Amino acid sequence: MPPPQTATLLAILSRFLSSPSVQLPLSELRRLHALAVTSGLSPRPDLAAKLVAAYSSAGHPGLATLAFSASPRPDAFLWNSLIRAHHCASDFTAALAAHRRMLASGARPSRFTAPLAASAAAELGVTGVGASVHAYCVRYGLLVGDGGSVAVASSLVYMYARCVVVGDAVKVFEEMSERDVVAWTAVVSGCVRNGECGEGLRYLVEMVRQTSDSGARPNSRTMESGLEACGVLGELNYGRCLHGYVVKVGVSDFPLVVSALFSMYSKCHNIEDACSLFWELSHKDVVSWTSLIGIYCRKGLIGEAMELLQEMMESGLQPDDVLLSCLLAGLGNTGNIHGGKAFHAVITKINFGDSVLIGNALISMYGKFELVDVAGRVFRSLRQQDVESWSLMIVGYCKAGYDVKCLELYREMQFRYKHGFLCDANSLVSAISSCSRLAELRLGRSAHCYSIKHLLDDNLSVANVLICMYGRCEKFDHACRIFGLAKLKGDVVTWNSLISSYAHMGHSDAAVSLYDQMLTEGLKPNLPTLITVVSACANLAALERGVQMHSYVKEMGWDSDVSISTALVDMYAKCGQHGIARRIFDSMLRQDVVAWNVMISGYGMHGEAKQALELFGEMERGGAKPNGVTFLAVLSACCHSGLVEEGRKLFARMEKYSLEPNLKHYSCMVDLLGKSGYLQEAEDMILAMPVEPDGGVWGALLSACKVHGNFEMGLRIAKKAFASDPDNDGYYVSMSNSYGSVGKWDEIEKLRETMKSHGVDKGLLVAKEWRMPDKEHRNFLHGRGMLRTTEL
Repeated sequence: MPPPQTATLLAILSRFLSSPSVQLPLSELRRLHALAVTSGLSPRPDLAAKLVAAYSSAGHPGLATLAFSASPRPDAFLWNSLIRAHHCASDFTAALAAHRRMLASGARPSRFTAPLAASAAAELGVTGVGASVHAYCVRYGLLVGDGGSVAVASSLVYMYARCVVVGDAVKVFEEMSERDVVAWTAVVSGCVRNGECGEGLRYLVEMVRQTSDSGARPNSRTMESGLEACGVLGELNYGRCLHGYVVKVGVSDFPLVVSALFSMYSKCHNIEDACSLFWELSHKDVVSWTSLIGIYCRKGLIGEAMELLQEMMESGLQPDDVLLSCLLAGLGNTGNIHGGKAFHAVITKINFGDSVLIGNALISMYGKFELVDVAGRVFRSLRQQDVESWSLMIVGYCKAGYDVKCLELYREMQFRYKHGFLCDANSLVSAISSCSRLAELRLGRSAHCYSIKHLLDDNLSVANVLICMYGRCEKFDHACRIFGLAKLKGDVVTWNSLISSYAHMGHSDAAVSLYDQMLTEGLKPNLPTLITVVSACANLAALERGVQMHSYVKEMGWDSDVSISTALVDMYAKCGQHGIARRIFDSMLRQDVVAWNVMISGYGMHGEAKQALELFGEMERGGAKPNGVTFLAVLSACCHSGLVEEGRKLFARMEKYSLEPNLKHYSCMVDLLGKSGYLQEAEDMILAMPVEPDGGVWGALLSACKVHGNFEMGLRIAKKAFASDPDNDGYYVSMSNSYGSVGKWDEIEKLRETMKSHGVDKGLLVAKEWRMPDKEHRNFLHGRGMLRTTEL
């Protein structure tokens, strides 16, 4: 018979073992643990397991490990208790370490072990450990039979889904003969979390259908994932159906579900339902406010968004950089320049200037305002720039036509971050586009090499812009090679890239031929294709082919499009079919300035100045605002028909529209005045120009001097033309003719030497438009061997 004191200790420990799992104070647990040690009973697996579980519940995994270590031969139950203790403490690394020691000890894992180990592996994202758990589950038959196999399989579904191996998660799920709510929730949430939102919704619908057959009913977590899928997919109708279902099953008041419903309606841009749910949220944090304000911003309701921001701040919350960037994006999309600048000042005042996210949003906003210089100042003011900062600025310069600045910034990024971050596809496409417009072949090739090195050449956008770049640089062999690879996986845009390159460089025949090949290969052209090909037909004056294109446009129902109609007007006008061109023009529902310009130019190029002037008058009366191209077209019409007075009035009329004449306008006016004999007025206009006249302006007056036989002015003007454009061989001819007409043969000799020094190869001949020298002069010229083409 044991001593009385020992009997008392045994009774206390016996009551502890038999008591339900009630959380005891730590002091009481320590006293019981001490009794177990002093009585020599601490190695007993049942007592050790009880202590481990008690310490775990009290939140002391370290003491649980101490209690576990007293047992020299722990069984599976004790191992499970230790693993669970670490798992409850969210120490998943320690849980897996204990699991590994358990397997090494020879203890056989049970249906309680596997879910704990699989869950810990899921939280740490260690697929290999999770797969090994799956392997011993199969080996020991833990996935079949009753008594926990569903829980084991569900934990494996959850593990694979969290480890981004959703295919294996689905396989395990499909093999389950019985499925509980955990398994369904795991597969639905796993699909949604891994971007398979459609599959996630399909499983949720299947689960709901099986509910009527005594299947598992979705819980709040299941519905949260389903609603998230609807939001991502923008499936408002599905979302509303799920909303009705959560009301039916009685989980619509759960905070988790209310939040999910609000998020779904927000992502589906449904302001009314999102607003009503927003006020039902038990806890309105900055994230929920951002979701609501974001809807108003995307709808362009910036005033309402600002009011909500004010209300949020009055509730005691301060905006973060995500919310402020959302508002900046809304301001940029609405084109509210004044509001954008004012809000920029507010952001600076509340000291958010160092945020890269806000800096990027400001760059994007000013880019949309087409205030690229302001965007550049914001970019330079950032203390830290990320990939998006550089990309936004490079793309902004490219879109605004600042091609030199675009390439300078692209090169700066490359030199500054040689071993840092990579240029993204958007920046590369913009840089190559700028190379294309500037015909900068060397830098374009460098960008091409970069794309190959960093595996961006497989990007279709990059391939398409490379085709354009090489085409614009007349390297069609390179363009065709890239096209040959890209068209295998490309679409009509890839074909358009090469077709437009041919057309832009004047190879209209090749453009039309490639279009025919595109049709042969079964691709359907889009509007840009047709616009390019119709323009190519216009340049070829291929009326018959143009009529075929017109028929196709009408067949596809695109004849109401402004751009294609304008291209057809241009084609018919260049083919001399002004009646058809005018009918198409008059039938257009809306004529933009380009359409007016094309029709006016069509009349002008065929000498029908009266119709051009009448149409210009209609344009003004109709409220359309002429631009510089419009005035150039109508001035050219006056020039072709010699309408001096009308030309003078039109040139003066540019001031009414705040248009500054450029060199082309001046050249046209000088040509008009010169051809009509107003040589001095033409020269006075050139001398009064606010910009430096180029060779084209002087050349127009020089031609007029020759026409009207004004030799003295011709010599003076020829010198100025030569000074402005010394490489133009036509001016050498004119000057030589002028000198020859007045017998200045020494000057012709000097001119010949100057011509050689400039590397001009074209022969310089005395023109017969001027007075021919007499016989003596002709012999003299012949004797000196002057002006031989081969010698020059």
